[in-house]
Amino acid sequence: MASPRSGNPAKRAQVAGTAPSPATARDWVAASRPRTLGMAIAPVALGSAAAFNAQGFHLGIALACLALAVFLQIGVNFANDYSDGVRGTDAVRVGPGRLVGAGKAEPRAVRNVAIAFLAAGALAGILVVVLSGRWWLLLVGLVCIAAAWGYTGGKRPYGYFALGELMAFLFFGPVAVIGTVYAIIGRITADSIALGVAIGSISAALMLCNNLRDIDTDRAAGKRSLATLIGRRPSKALYVLLMLVPFVILWVFSYALAYGIAVFAVLLLAGPAMVVVVMARTPRDLITALGLTGLTALLYGVGLAVAIWGGPAGFVSVPGA
Repeated sequence: MASPRSGNPAKRAQVAGTAPSPATARDWVAASRPRTLGMAIAPVALGSAAAFNAQGFHLGIALACLALAVFLQIGVNFANDYSDGVRGTDAVRVGPGRLVGAGKAEPRAVRNVAIAFLAAGALAGILVVVLSGRWWLLLVGLVCIAAAWGYTGGKRPYGYFALGELMAFLFFGPVAVIGTVYAIIGRITADSIALGVAIGSISAALMLCNNLRDIDTDRAAGKRSLATLIGRRPSKALYVLLMLVPFVILWVFSYALAYGIAVFAVLLLAGPAMVVVVMARTPRDLITALGLTGLTALLYGVGLAVAIWGGPAGFVSVPGA
């Protein structure tokens, strides 16, 4: 019989006589956290558009970069499920349920799924290198994989030392956008830096909103997120600032793009998200804000990418003009 203090949440539940039902296919899909995939898609879309704007594009490399980003995002989501579950951080959870924390799946199974997706991301990264011929990008890929696992995994996970927002900004912002551009055209452009800062800010805001939702349970579990260190009000103020930065950058781009002004329509999602975060009183309020923030990232990234592809004249030009 398993000890009540077993590191396996499922066995602890069995000892207590409250064993949950095994995870269904729907549970596994939910554990991949599809709502976060906008953080992976948006920067690659922006990077591909920036490369096109710099007179260079390679569909194969762009698709490989997209696969790399999506696989790593799913991989880190399962890795978080595993690592937080075995640490007991998810023992009392206010957000969407986790597989390990809820005792619905064996930790080893979740860990193996995480490793499989990270490995798939590594293969996509190798394809990027083969297609581009830029072999030193292998080092960047290794750093990305290490960062994906190290968020909550390992002996000293950086997510437990208030670095989650910074790393989300870097890896889902400048690293992803600039990396895509460089893989395609072999150089870094000023546009790619600005676009990386823009989408990275939304990614950091998403991470901050997530940690703000979990502030009480994280404090109880000894997890030192940025929200637990600076408190609710400063976290809410920082969230609003991070959400506004992309639209300041968009304001600059809108002068040179035919469809740039249309991307401001994303404020119809970002605005309510900011209001919800500022006014939030319960974790459920912040779950709503998380959904809005994730959708903001996706639509901002894809929308601005389309505007960049359209360029100053848009997609319809007058022959002979």
